[in-house]
Amino acid sequence: MRRFLTLLLCLLLATCIWPQAAYGAPDWPSNINIEADGGIVIDAETSAVIYGKNIHQQYYPASITKVLTALIVLEQCDLNESVTFSHDAVYNVEAGSSNANLEEGDVLTVEDCLYALLLNSANEAGNALAEHVSGSREAFAELMNQRAAELGCQDSHFANPSGLNDENHYTSAYDMALICQAAIKNDKFRKIDSALYYDLRPTIRDPEGHTLYAHHAMMKKNDSRYYSGIFGGKTGYTSLAGNTLVTFAERDGMTLIAVILNGHLTHYSDTKTLLDFGFNNFQNVDIASNDSTYGSMESDMTIAGLPAGDLSRIVLEKGCSVTLPRDADFSDTNVTLEYDLDSQAPDNAIAKLIYTYNDRVVGSPYLLNETSQLPSLPALPPGETSSDEDQSAVSQAAAAQGEESSQTESSSSQNDETGDNSETKTGFRIPAFIWIILAVLAVVAAGAGIIWFLNRQRQKKRAEMRRRRERRIQRLKEIGVSSDDFEQIMASKHTPSLGKRKGRKK
Repeated sequence: MRRFLTLLLCLLLATCIWPQAAYGAPDWPSNINIEADGGIVIDAETSAVIYGKNIHQQYYPASITKVLTALIVLEQCDLNESVTFSHDAVYNVEAGSSNANLEEGDVLTVEDCLYALLLNSANEAGNALAEHVSGSREAFAELMNQRAAELGCQDSHFANPSGLNDENHYTSAYDMALICQAAIKNDKFRKIDSALYYDLRPTIRDPEGHTLYAHHAMMKKNDSRYYSGIFGGKTGYTSLAGNTLVTFAERDGMTLIAVILNGHLTHYSDTKTLLDFGFNNFQNVDIASNDSTYGSMESDMTIAGLPAGDLSRIVLEKGCSVTLPRDADFSDTNVTLEYDLDSQAPDNAIAKLIYTYNDRVVGSPYLLNETSQLPSLPALPPGETSSDEDQSAVSQAAAAQGEESSQTESSSSQNDETGDNSETKTGFRIPAFIWIILAVLAVVAAGAGIIWFLNRQRQKKRAEMRRRRERRIQRLKEIGVSSDDFEQIMASKHTPSLGKRKGRKK
């Protein structure tokens, strides 16, 4: 028996049919640690989270808030608009906080203010810009929260344009990465934020003008903390927030965004750790060059042998890639189609591709109808009203209710002056229970109004979802394909590529 087993072992070794270890995609690198309480590094192009620590935990952001402030201002204003500094803008800041030595009555351009805001972290510039855009800091904070929600932020609430201490002013590492991702897509933001200095025009306190210098030490070549490839960022510090820092860097075709929250005087070294980890361990792989399924569509594709319309007009969003470990291969990815597009999708998008690697999202480009000439959005269904109309209706109802209340109060006041609260000039006394009934009816009416408004909001949301679906169906109709047919085509064209790797141990 022993001779037989020995012979079998020799045969297995000789013929290389010894059972092999399971092969699979290499593990996601994890040899990293930072000292800050929260942090993240993402790829700016693919949105892939390369590393994160407490990425959805809420922290005070301090002055990195100003990235969002600058983005909104650039989206709302021209650079040459004039901004006048009010008393409140200049003096409603914490004593000793960052400023550009500006005074009430100073008049600068929006561009001047943005350089003061991003380079010198000037809090009075943030206040003045907020007032310029929205009329007040409070109204601007509402705009900040609205824009953050549009970018996909779910962990944040902003209460002021500068990031000064406020218990209702907080964010997360992930949300800040999304905000920074949107900001660096704006060419004007990149130009301003990448500057090392800016010569500010004459002001009341500085009649000859003065120079503003960037605070981010890793951008300065004469600083020991300099990091090659950094093209922008923003520093922050308050007693509640600790050290905060956002940084943007580019190397070898990769653009990374690093965020540090509640740092402990290690915000620069933590940022270097994040960027080194990203650049040394990961790569961006072009999708079109590796996935023929979506890289190009042929005009003669069929379903069960029948023509399926002109799919040559469907193209993959240009220049898209996935972020993978350096020892991984594109074949290690899986892809799914997502049809429910968000508000960030291009107008001619048909679907979104979600590429994953070991269950991590590593890229999400859109499929586009290249020649789509979309008509304007269809009108809302009968009975639906726009947000502005809803607000107007609610305002009118409130005004009417207020007018009735005012009239009632006026009548009551007149009766008080005559010394008779419940008796008219004719001598008729209104029973007390009538007033109680009227009060109850008023409360019921107010409650009904609130319920009506909330129902209208839900109806609008459903209507918007229907409109998006109709737009997608219309894009497909333009190429002669139904939604069901398109999904079948994609399913038949793309097959999972697991198991294609050879000689690589898991």
